[in-house]
Amino acid sequence: MTDTPTMHPYRRFSLAERDRRWKAVRQRMAEENLAAIIAPPNPGNSTDWQADARYLSHCGGGADTSIGVVFPLEGEVTVVATSAQERWGPLVQDWVADVRTVNRQFGAAMGERLRELGLDGQRIGISGLVGGTRTPEGTIMHGTYEALVRAVPNASFVEAGELMQDVREVKSQEEIDVLQCSIDLVERALEAQLAAAQPGVPDYVVWAETMHAMFRRGSELSVHFNWISGDNPGRTLTRPTARPLREGDLILGEIEASVIGYRAQRLPVVAVNRCPPVIRDLSVIHGDMYAELLEVLRAGATVREAIAATVDITRRIAPRSGPLAGLKASLILHGRGLGDDRPLVLTKLGGDPFYGATERAMEAVFPEDGVYICKPAISTADGVFQFAWGDTVRVTARGARRMGRMPHGVQVSEPGPFTDWPTDVTVLGGGA
Repeated sequence: MTDTPTMHPYRRFSLAERDRRWKAVRQRMAEENLAAIIAPPNPGNSTDWQADARYLSHCGGGADTSIGVVFPLEGEVTVVATSAQERWGPLVQDWVADVRTVNRQFGAAMGERLRELGLDGQRIGISGLVGGTRTPEGTIMHGTYEALVRAVPNASFVEAGELMQDVREVKSQEEIDVLQCSIDLVERALEAQLAAAQPGVPDYVVWAETMHAMFRRGSELSVHFNWISGDNPGRTLTRPTARPLREGDLILGEIEASVIGYRAQRLPVVAVNRCPPVIRDLSVIHGDMYAELLEVLRAGATVREAIAATVDITRRIAPRSGPLAGLKASLILHGRGLGDDRPLVLTKLGGDPFYGATERAMEAVFPEDGVYICKPAISTADGVFQFAWGDTVRVTARGARRMGRMPHGVQVSEPGPFTDWPTDVTVLGGGA
């Protein structure tokens, strides 16, 4: 007698969550006369560009996993992948039964499914056919698109990314719970960072302790982890360096944990043992501005209003004299979820947008239960010193609510011993 196989112990969304999503997407498809949506594989940018495929299928996870989905208005949903049954079959997920191994011929396999559904000559949406939030040139690979056209040459292909964003921007309670778990993991990581942030410790060791604290608690890859340390370090780099930390250094980063692909984010500021007075003072003013800004970020507010509030509040509360007189402010804010979540708000100091997607989103309205990383910056009038800090927030009818539990502002590491890092083999040389 053999035991019935049990599903691998992953965290999963419920079938009720699947049905909610599928109903909402199909309602929009009917309104736009779409017979199917293609969510093509593209694991780029920390798998941001494959978010729609995972949203529809519950298949995904792993930094290099390629998943394609055919989502018809009527009929069975199909997933195409490599090693599909082993990695995305019934022992892994219970949303989609039709999971096909395609040996990386994704476009041909999705095209074959469109023919099976009898959709040649129909109107078919493609997520990422044209520019998106962070992808002005689209995300579908040229060869994948050509294979679809060959399979159903009489079909009309149109962009479906905005349709998917309309559905994805408003989060369900299950999604909010997962994002809450993500930010909780991030804050455990920040505790580890504070312990390791000591003079003499290499930058990459502090980064590794930070990331390890999340991964040992179950965070997936990929995640975003821009990082920099130094004396008034400025713009983050894409990875840590081998530079030993010094007392008074600042560590700036964008830290995410991934729970079923959902990534909350924090933009922390950590000072090594002591904080420069100007940064401490900027942190206090930023905290006052941030609290007022969250009151503005209520359901129904627009992106334009959020940008204006950031600038106006900072101008009003800034000192009238002294080194912090004439403070300037900017706003960075973007959606949190499976990736490439709208909007992407990027402004210069003073509030002028500098990205096309921001300009297009100025009149966009924040919905209730939208979840975003809100990370405004304030700067001295001469631009020499800047303080940026952010947390993942949930929009409600009464304003946005922080999902993190740590206090706002710069955090100073307490002096203490930290010598637990390897020296036998490093990327800078040494070892056998």
